[in-house]
Amino acid sequence: MALPEVHDLFMKQVLPYTVGNTHPGFMGWVHGGGNPVGMLAEMLAAGLNANLGGRDQIPLEVERQVTAWVRDLFGFPLGASGLFVTGTSQANLIGVLVARATALGVEVRRSGLSADGRRLVAYTSADAHCSIAQAMDVAGLGTAALRMIDVDDLHRMDVTALECAIATDREQGYTPFFIAASAGTVDVGAIDPMVALAEIAHREGLWLHVDGAYAALAILAPDIAPLLAGIEQADSIAFDFHKWGQAPYDAGFILVRDGARHEATFAAQSAYLKRATRGMAAGSPWPCDFGTDLSRGFRALKVWFALKVYGAAQMGAVISHTCKLARQLEQRINREAELELLAPVALNVVCFRYRCNNADQVNADIVVALQESGIVAPSTTTVRGAVAIRAAIVNHRTQAEDIDALVETTLDFGRTLSCGDH
Repeated sequence: MALPEVHDLFMKQVLPYTVGNTHPGFMGWVHGGGNPVGMLAEMLAAGLNANLGGRDQIPLEVERQVTAWVRDLFGFPLGASGLFVTGTSQANLIGVLVARATALGVEVRRSGLSADGRRLVAYTSADAHCSIAQAMDVAGLGTAALRMIDVDDLHRMDVTALECAIATDREQGYTPFFIAASAGTVDVGAIDPMVALAEIAHREGLWLHVDGAYAALAILAPDIAPLLAGIEQADSIAFDFHKWGQAPYDAGFILVRDGARHEATFAAQSAYLKRATRGMAAGSPWPCDFGTDLSRGFRALKVWFALKVYGAAQMGAVISHTCKLARQLEQRINREAELELLAPVALNVVCFRYRCNNADQVNADIVVALQESGIVAPSTTTVRGAVAIRAAIVNHRTQAEDIDALVETTLDFGRTLSCGDH
């Protein structure tokens, strides 16, 4: 087919049927809205067609520049390492693997887990993202080795329960090695008490990893950043530029305090990857020494463009704005007798429901109706056993009128679907 014909098919059969996360009314899950600067950068990166697994080339220097900015942003030392990955799920896996090699020694890469008699166990909150358990699975440690710690009334990891779990595991012959704190839990946006978790990790000799998929970048917002106190003490931080950073998908990132440990976990010697001091084989270490991918796209360019054009302050202002909208939504819900807030609003995620009989089914139906309306699109989750309408306000295009539309349309569908029986 001719290119114009293929483009016409795209316009008619692809473009109208996307999930719509660029729309200001999209509040489902935690999807960033993208930006035009990133779109331009993606086109330029595609034209360069660079493979960022290694070699001595300028795209690697761009990624190293962004890594240096990230390192400074979180107060990490000069020896810290960073890597662009697909997303926080992959970054969380890297965090587990580096912590595993730290606990058992890099010999585990050759001999495997069975050669060491220690039984490693890890800890995270009951509200943590499922990718933490998946990382334990892929790392060969098993999901049963992940202790799901209860949360407090604010949905943060219970520090006392964590300390008890560690003590119990040690008494039973296990080897605690890893704590995964959440900076912005997937359901309600809670931030675990990282200062206390850092103190426990230091005292117990555990690796502290922060799953900051979207909320770690709140460090850019002066009014929100204090909520992240303690994150600078983490051993590794995982987050996504494609969420609150508004970069086009995908642009995940892993930052590791001890770059030497990070490199020792992944670096491998091969004749076809032999390094040199001159020519294209110079510039060691390469990104492939810090992760599993040898073939890597130029993800850093769209982030570099955005930071250069918009600047950290403007990106932080967007984050503050979405949190302000979430508080406005919270206030509106509290004023409506037909609506009920289901969890405290810590950041930009608001969980609520329409009050009625058979509330779980009705609220699930309300969300489907909202999504199909084309006006607003929240998602659902479960908060303490109740089905919730979950609005994650991430898009830089979302404004107060979109919040009003969510409330008004929810009330309209709620009254219709419950037949007025509240």
